[in-house]
Amino acid sequence: MTPAETQALTLDARDALAPFRDEFLIPRHTDGSEQAYFCGNSLGLQPRATRQALLDELDDWRDLAVEAHFRGKHPWMPYHELVRENLAAVVGALPHEVVAMNSLTANLHLMMVSFYRPTRERNAILIEKSAFPSDHHAVASQIRFHGHDPATAKIELEGDEPGGAISSDAIVRALDEHGERIALVLLPGVQYLSGQAFDLRAITTAAHAKGCVVGFDLAHAVGNLPLQLHDSGCDFAVWCSYKYLNSGPGAVAGCFVHERHAQADLPRFAGWWGHDPSTRFEMGPQFTATAGADGWQLSNPPILALAPLRVSLELFRRAGMAALREKSIALTGYFESLIRSELAEVIEISTPRESERRGCQLSLRVRGPREAGRSLYDHLHANGIVVDWREPDVIRAAPTPLYNRRIDCLRFVNSVTQWATARR
Repeated sequence: MTPAETQALTLDARDALAPFRDEFLIPRHTDGSEQAYFCGNSLGLQPRATRQALLDELDDWRDLAVEAHFRGKHPWMPYHELVRENLAAVVGALPHEVVAMNSLTANLHLMMVSFYRPTRERNAILIEKSAFPSDHHAVASQIRFHGHDPATAKIELEGDEPGGAISSDAIVRALDEHGERIALVLLPGVQYLSGQAFDLRAITTAAHAKGCVVGFDLAHAVGNLPLQLHDSGCDFAVWCSYKYLNSGPGAVAGCFVHERHAQADLPRFAGWWGHDPSTRFEMGPQFTATAGADGWQLSNPPILALAPLRVSLELFRRAGMAALREKSIALTGYFESLIRSELAEVIEISTPRESERRGCQLSLRVRGPREAGRSLYDHLHANGIVVDWREPDVIRAAPTPLYNRRIDCLRFVNSVTQWATARR
């Protein structure tokens, strides 16, 4: 065993959160060994308890049928309320400010129906140029729906720092230049390509000062960073649950609406399940919104999709976001240090160096021709190290504190060294 391996294993043995790894199913490589899985930023691993949680709901369906809405092990009628407290804790919200529902982009559209209210003078949406394509599609389609032109009403922030990060000054400059015509600021919590984390409170304060509504796409931030959505003052936020929240492919997503809008008479696309529960079953045609985020629900909760989320959020409750963040800073810092000391001639890191400006993810570019990056990606996968590739030239690797270890990071570095040596 090398000194580096001894050090990594020693540090892993001291990790108070190490037992949580045993609560996940770690995929196996073709040789039977455990993968080094760095893809929690794309699809989180399956908690061991998920299978039984799904079987429990199937058993209630089998044994109770419709009566499971009221008499099941976890009654279906109020099922979405079973995840409310833990979800609120993960995102730093009041319980009535959050709801698990739909998918991320569906929720984004529902939020923009209420919060993007363009006028002739103020109709623009500020978005980052490298935003995930779905956000661009949603924004452009909403602008067109309201009769405006995305060519002029979609304002794109470009990265102004090495690696593509966006400085706070760049955001302020954009607000100073365009604030009078910006109806909505829509930025990420963590940028999917670069891994940069944004200061939600600072952005909200600056944008509100210009009269803009503020929303955040937290797809890569939820379960990754401690979020303080309520205290940030943002108007709304949306996220998915299949990445760091480990709730399975296509998992039910989530939504935050600040409590100052809890009973606001906002336009919305309404559905029966968003109706005030005290009169919902009177079956009247007049819509009366439930106060809080629940009022944006359309349909009854998808039980088989909520069960995995309930399981995962219980793990977050037990671990605590503060402890997970502490480990994340240490683990990602260890990973970064290894890469910079052992692979500086092979890989550059485009994610900001400051821990407060990033979460778990490091975005990596291979020095040399573009095909070298894809070659390394293929080599890593062939050796049981799972990362992901994003065009045009980015390898994303996310050491996730619930189940990753320092020995996984060392395995990554050793495999890259092997690849680089073979190419010389």
